[in-house]
Amino acid sequence: MQEASFLGVLKVILILLLIYYGLKILTRLFGPLLLRYVTKKAGERFQQQFQQQFQQYNQSQSSGDNDVTIDKKPKQKSTNKDVGEYIDFEEID
Repeated sequence: MQEASFLGVLKVILILLLIYYGLKILTRLFGPLLLRYVTKKAGERFQQQFQQQFQQYNQSQSSGDNDVTIDKKPKQKSTNKDVGEYIDFEEID
C-alpha cells in the first residue's frame, strides 16, 4: 500500500485551489456577457412569438369571423335533501 507524501497532498490542494479561483475569475469576467446573450436570445424569441400571434389575429379579423357565440349550460337548481341529520355535540370534561 502506498502512502501519500506531504508534497503530493500539497500539490493536489494547490491545483484544486487554482482551478476553483480560476473558474471564479472566469465567471466574473464572462458572466455578464453570457447573461446579455441569453437575455437577447429570449427577447428575440418573445418578439417572434408576438409577431406570429399578431399575424394570426390580423388574419382572423380580415377573414370576417367576427361572430361571437357563447354556449352556456342552463342553471340547475341543486337541492340536496339527503344531507343527513344534524347532531349537536357537547364536550364533556
